[in-house]
Amino acid sequence: QRGLKRCLSEFKQQLAWVERLDVTAGQVADPVSQSAPSKGAVDPENDFQREMSFYRQAQAAVLEALPKLRKLQVPTRRPDDYFAEMAKSDQQMQKIRQKLKSKQEAMERSEKAKQLRAMRKYGKKVQTEILQRRQKEKKNMLNAVKKYQKGLSDKLDFLDEEQTSSQGNKKGSASQRIKKGPNAKRRYKNQKFGFGGKKKGSKWNTKESCNDVSSFRSKVAHNKGKAGKGGKKALNKRPGKRARQKMKNRAR
Repeated sequence: QRGLKRCLSEFKQQLAWVERLDVTAGQVADPVSQSAPSKGAVDPENDFQREMSFYRQAQAAVLEALPKLRKLQVPTRRPDDYFAEMAKSDQQMQKIRQKLKSKQEAMERSEKAKQLRAMRKYGKKVQTEILQRRQKEKKNMLNAVKKYQKGLSDKLDFLDEEQTSSQGNKKGSASQRIKKGPNAKRRYKNQKFGFGGKKKGSKWNTKESCNDVSSFRSKVAHNKGKAGKGGKKALNKRPGKRARQKMKNRAR
């Protein structure tokens, strides 16, 4: 023990408090319960109580040290233009951002795929229900026809129901067409070809069209448009066979 005290006195340094910044604080009372602290108040096996005790004790030590630092004119707040170098480089942070972005995109794609699968599943379910309903209606109708053929029934109500249902579907489709109106392709064809009616023979001559000679031009009809040399029109005629043969021979 004497040796330890001697060693301690050898390397012990008498420094000012601002160089040491040591604060000793005891156990602090809980501000909620406002009860005096006791030795057995904190259960060391309870992680929450133990960490809260450490937090309160550290807070009390800070509140005790701040007035001393202000008295010694030591700044305790970080300036607004303080710049601290990051532990990781910009390249590493860029890689992390790209990785997070790729994870987010993968999650979005997975969510979209789930939605598409759900929509397909719902569409298949609806289609299956429609097919089953149609098969059931067809089966009922065939049974009613067989009963009528065998003479077991003299009612033809199923034909009326089928006719009314078909008429209702046609009316519904017609109302939908009227409501929606023709599309752009249909409007263009209506404008180009008309809205129906007689088309065969629409360009035939009639008595009025034969008597109408207002569009007849004699100069154009008799090739008397622009005249060339000698008062004759320079016609662009194809050379004869012998002339073409002579031209080929000259080219060789």
